[in-house]
Amino acid sequence: MRVITIPISHYCEKARWALDRAGIAYAEERHLQGLHRFACRRAGGGTTAPVLVTPDRVLAESADIVTFALGEPEHAARALERDFDDRLGPAGRLWMYWSLHDRPDIAAKYNCTGVPAWQRRMFPLAYPVMIRFIDRHLGVSALTAAEARGTVDATFDEVAERLSDGRPYLLGERFSTADLAFAALAAAVLMPEQYGVPLPSPDELPGEMAAAVRGWREHPAGRHALLMFARERR
Repeated sequence: MRVITIPISHYCEKARWALDRAGIAYAEERHLQGLHRFACRRAGGGTTAPVLVTPDRVLAESADIVTFALGEPEHAARALERDFDDRLGPAGRLWMYWSLHDRPDIAAKYNCTGVPAWQRRMFPLAYPVMIRFIDRHLGVSALTAAEARGTVDATFDEVAERLSDGRPYLLGERFSTADLAFAALAAAVLMPEQYGVPLPSPDELPGEMAAAVRGWREHPAGRHALLMFARERR
């Protein structure tokens, strides 16, 4: 089995986490943003990563890969996962890209983990083109980044409310795909140490971004996501 990924993508981390948790062996093929489209199409997927290629089928959505690895989730877990996929995932990603817009040094250090050598070599020259591609594809701007931050805040508050009765996991006493999806997709604003590839620490980030990351890490929902990485990300 092989998985086509953008290494820092939190949707790709969601798929890696599920496959690792299930003990499924796979080869990961990592590519830079934009270039990943060619690899995904060649593998039989669409234009987004991750894409899982199995001996008998191709899965081109992180939710489908999670189900393949861990089985069909119960209705409540599926509903939460879809909500995190639709709101938290895009919002956290957009805010992260905007916050690092003018920091190619951080991008060069953390964006290229495991990609082919020729992609690493071309990254400094390709960075301006890649940023324009990401801005256009995701609609990145100051206005949309502010809106995205509000979406992250609202999602974190909803998760904190769900956990306010003292339950250890989002659906009660057991870890579920809802916890996996929330933690993985919150990683864009939390930078957890146990992520599938190295991420920058808050000390390396621009001041305003670092303050926001530290704030989210101290939020009850942020603490839950970090605990899921520490306890459940094997």
